[in-house]
Amino acid sequence: MSRGRNMSNIVDITLENFQQVLLEKSKQTLVMVQFWADWCESCKQLSPSLVSVAAQYPNDLIFARVNCDEQQQIAMQFGVKSLPTVAIMKDGQPIDGFAGVQPESEILALLQKHLPKEQDAWYASAVEFAQQNNWLDAYPLFKKAFEAEQSRMEFLFGFTNASIELGKLEDAQTLLDSVLIVNQDSTYNQLIAKLDLASNAADSPEIVKLQAELANEPESFQLKQQLALAFSQVNRNEEALDLLYEILKSDMSFGEAKKYYLDIVSNLASGDELASKYRRKLYTLMY
Repeated sequence: MSRGRNMSNIVDITLENFQQVLLEKSKQTLVMVQFWADWCESCKQLSPSLVSVAAQYPNDLIFARVNCDEQQQIAMQFGVKSLPTVAIMKDGQPIDGFAGVQPESEILALLQKHLPKEQDAWYASAVEFAQQNNWLDAYPLFKKAFEAEQSRMEFLFGFTNASIELGKLEDAQTLLDSVLIVNQDSTYNQLIAKLDLASNAADSPEIVKLQAELANEPESFQLKQQLALAFSQVNRNEEALDLLYEILKSDMSFGEAKKYYLDIVSNLASGDELASKYRRKLYTLMY
């Protein structure tokens, strides 16, 4: 049986490294353990598939091999009754496995249930950005993770939180409205309260005053520009862009309207649909 020592995620288990690999490393990385013996023909049939699978996940999987003739104590501890046997370990415990020869496709399907998913990596990165109050970078990652697996409450709550931070209050409300009663935990209640505060802040006295003045002078470009700036300060970006677009349709050179318009668009989160929508609208006016 080939030892495959050139692959960094393949290791042969002995009493000396048993605890380090099967107990300690399995707390950070999924471990696939093969119990085999030189005399076992089925083991030799299965081994190439396991090596191939290990090669596909060099960073997310450790392939640990136990020679049951040489390491009988370890095999007995796992209660191995037949060869080949494969155990999947996580957090120091067997969580899945199989006995006998399985095709590579079946082994991959089994591992997919336990290996980290792409959306988990997106979510983890989004959380890091959020902890730095970098919501522009956190938002698209929370969104991608949620769209990939909408049943995960941590994804939905992360996306909701980012939406509130960026002033996408209607989107946040829609997300929270979709949460079933069984999932309305303390995080849900915190987000409800945060959304309520954000909604109240979005209607500041300054905005209310400017809206009243604009209602009396609906053609005033100056008031529209001032209200657009006030909207942008509380992340009501679509309303701000609509007002600035109204100005630019009539006068491309009025005040700072074009500059403010471009500043708002450029400061939207990566992947925000508003950015592409309002870039196209401005492009239409200019060309």
